[in-house]
Amino acid sequence: MVNLEKELQYRSTIKSKPYFYLETKQLSGLIVQGLNELEINEHVINLNIFQVKSESRKKEIASTILKRLTALDTYLIDKIITSDVETSKLIVLYSILKTDRLFYEFMHEIFREKIVYRDLQLTDRDFHTYFEAKRQQSETVAEWKEYTFYKLQQVYVRILFEAGLLKNQKGNREIEIPIINPDVLDHIRNSDDGRYINVIAGEK
Repeated sequence: MVNLEKELQYRSTIKSKPYFYLETKQLSGLIVQGLNELEINEHVINLNIFQVKSESRKKEIASTILKRLTALDTYLIDKIITSDVETSKLIVLYSILKTDRLFYEFMHEIFREKIVYRDLQLTDRDFHTYFEAKRQQSETVAEWKEYTFYKLQQVYVRILFEAGLLKNQKGNREIEIPIINPDVLDHIRNSDDGRYINVIAGEK
């Protein structure tokens, strides 16, 4: 399992690279079957398993998902396929946390605190507060346009909704406290840095 935090910079590319749950499940299946990266890319392009027209978009989606999956070990990749839907979706979310610093820090600084203190609504103000703080902390983020933050908020909300952590996408969004499979939770805590899964579980 790869720890990618040190090489991660603040980026906004998640705007065009959202949750990709079904696509991640497809590629996980190919990995479990023993296909290598080259063979997986051939499947993606020639068989069009993502059902998209542009070859560049096929490659972009595959590259994004494969990068996320490198943050998981074989046990977790297998669990994406074989677990119940809720657990499978949370593992995919976990892979995004491990490969997107800005999203991880949002989950750590905002979402986790919401669960810890049972303040179970995620508001537009929460996003504004978070992004404004990052503007103050990072020259890179400070240079982004307002539209970038608008799109980031949209994507973050959609990811959390699709992962089952929000009940709705509009207004004051109600947080759904996740139930994580105890075997998966124990595996992650015993084999990796627990802080990534703790932001999902709402634990310190």
